[in-house]
Amino acid sequence: MARYRGPACRLCRREGSKLFLKGDRCFSEKCGIERRNYPPGQHGQGRTRFSDYGVQLREKQKVRRMYGLMEKQFARTMTRATRMRGRAGDNLLQLLERRLDNVVFRLGFATSRSEARQLVRHGHFKVDGRKAAIPSMVLKPGQTVALREKSKQVARIAGALEALEGRSVPQWLEVDKDSFEGTVKSLPVREDITLPIQEQLIVELYSR
Repeated sequence: MARYRGPACRLCRREGSKLFLKGDRCFSEKCGIERRNYPPGQHGQGRTRFSDYGVQLREKQKVRRMYGLMEKQFARTMTRATRMRGRAGDNLLQLLERRLDNVVFRLGFATSRSEARQLVRHGHFKVDGRKAAIPSMVLKPGQTVALREKSKQVARIAGALEALEGRSVPQWLEVDKDSFEGTVKSLPVREDITLPIQEQLIVELYSR
């Protein structure tokens, strides 16, 4: 499956905001946005004007890269969101937040979504007692995510949990660090998602 293998900070600079792709580095002075707050390339410091379509496209690209989805994955998620009851934009963010790799990241078992995706693919987690290795799996309220017994000694996961002290877990999730387990308490609402996202622009883009 195709995936982006270039510098992660380049994506943040292209979108003009932090996408939190590098874990703790994004909170330090080494962050690409902090050092060079302009798009990459020789024309990056020039004045850029976007049409309405360009603004919508950039917002979609920002969210897609933030959650680490490929174009077809994101399009399928958007289609599913429009078929659900309620506002399509809220449904889209809810589906993205309930992905297994994002839940693992939100619970503090990984320092970034890309790291969480790798840990899930390597089979380190169980969902409701069963091994789960599909990052795109959408969790439901009441389901539990637990670290497998043999994975509790993984240094990356232990380090991520220690760093969790400086991060808050969303209200729709609950984590027990002693038992390496987290629970989806409820569906996430728009107020729980504090990321700088204008989901209506994405809905307008796909409505063209």
